[in-house]
Amino acid sequence: MAQIDLEALRGRIRQMEFERGSPEQVALWREDVAESRANLAIEDMMPTTEEDAMFAMMLDEGVPPALMPSIILELYKPGTHQIAA
Repeated sequence: MAQIDLEALRGRIRQMEFERGSPEQVALWREDVAESRANLAIEDMMPTTEEDAMFAMMLDEGVPPALMPSIILELYKPGTHQIAA
């Protein structure tokens, strides 16, 4: 399986127009993501190291968690780790 190109993804996210979270919001989102991750562990649905890094990078860029799935669907070719042109 191909690796997620975090820097290419970061570049694309930086070009997007959306309301980025404040540092305080991002801190709260990190807590929420940690709680969600713990729930996934309980359900034996652990994200990969690459997926964890991708979501952490998205938080670093101030992406609201509710917007993350649509960004991923918009930027990635279905079934691949390749960013769509």
